[in-house]
Amino acid sequence: MRQCGKRRWAALLLAALTALALSSCAGSEDPKNLITREEETKRVVNLFSPMEKTTPGAENVARTAADLTIAMAEERLGVTVDYWTYTAEDYQDRTYDEVALDRARNNMDDLYLLNPDTVLALGAEGKLMDLSGLDSAKNLREIIRVANTVDGKLVAIPQEVVAYGLFVNVDLFKQYGLDLPNTPEEFLECCRVFQENGIETPIGANRWWLETFVFAQAYAGLYNGGNTEAEIKALNSGQARYSDYMRPGFEFLQTLIDRGYVDAEKALVSEAIEAEGPDFLAGKTPIVMAYWGAANTETAYGKTDFEMQVIGFPSSRGQMPVMPMTGWAVGAQAEHAEDAMRVMEVITSDEALQLFSETNRVISPSKNVKVDCVPALRPLNDRIEEGVYVLGSNAGMNVEQWGNTCLIVRQLLGGATVDQCMEAFDALQDAALAG
Repeated sequence: MRQCGKRRWAALLLAALTALALSSCAGSEDPKNLITREEETKRVVNLFSPMEKTTPGAENVARTAADLTIAMAEERLGVTVDYWTYTAEDYQDRTYDEVALDRARNNMDDLYLLNPDTVLALGAEGKLMDLSGLDSAKNLREIIRVANTVDGKLVAIPQEVVAYGLFVNVDLFKQYGLDLPNTPEEFLECCRVFQENGIETPIGANRWWLETFVFAQAYAGLYNGGNTEAEIKALNSGQARYSDYMRPGFEFLQTLIDRGYVDAEKALVSEAIEAEGPDFLAGKTPIVMAYWGAANTETAYGKTDFEMQVIGFPSSRGQMPVMPMTGWAVGAQAEHAEDAMRVMEVITSDEALQLFSETNRVISPSKNVKVDCVPALRPLNDRIEEGVYVLGSNAGMNVEQWGNTCLIVRQLLGGATVDQCMEAFDALQDAALAG
């Protein structure tokens, strides 16, 4: 596991100098000139997050935006925030989520940046502080509060609303006379035309994000049909089955695989953006999937030589954004819990979120913060502002969605049948009902 303590080297150097000073002063009758050890007095908050860089040394806008808000907290509170990071090198490494779970369960850090499945797991285990008492919590959009509430406690607050969409090469669509797709049927037709014109694999995929197709088709009606609360209640009681919702999306993915529109073998071992990004940027692959922020940074898709648009995933209700929720959380038994909560208050304040959103050009979790998006994101943003989207994570569901669906999609990529995948969902639901 790769770790870097941003300021640890300074502390170690200071400790060494202090030791030398103490040694040279041994036997002195005047101790008032001894160097004061900073390590004994400075207030530290330990933060654990992904490295967030796809290539070493590359500028990363998301990390810069977060750093600006952390610096704001350090200056106001007089604390030092030490970073501890981890990013998996390839599919054989432990995932960030697995490492985050271990660290949080062992109280190794104070602040954690967590993915939705990890938020739900640690929240259910009582490993995360209740953040509902923070002043900043009062400004959250209702969707944020719902998605990050576990057992009645608000256990995580994000600095952005993460929205996933299809990144499409508009020039290639125009070249072959294709409209941007709205429904699964229209999407399949676009892929057919691309393939018949020599684009062997129209969709660039990886092992993380194909579940977005599933969510768009599974929950388009649940979140946009006016009966959300009742449908979730039916799922939680067992009256309805998650597998019935998920089946159309998995059958759609199987069709993409069977027709060669997705290379399942490659996707199963590919990291996000690193695998499909080069061909997309070179104009060889017309369609990839990614999160909102990838359209804003040159380390991903923020600078293309063609017209790019980000649209929602195909569904029965048209182009559908998919929105999971990452979030900052404080360990329930954090060593520096009081200072960590103060840091949370600052970095999730409207002032900090305005700075973060303007720097990263993202959707803010605060209902008071608005930022214009880049032109490529307007189709996706318009749908979200209309209130049309599905949640990829919802703590109100008794089966965790984002992580479990990702893992079951990998089973499909590895050769499992759709029926076997549905059996996996049934087993998860049965376990939740029994527990």
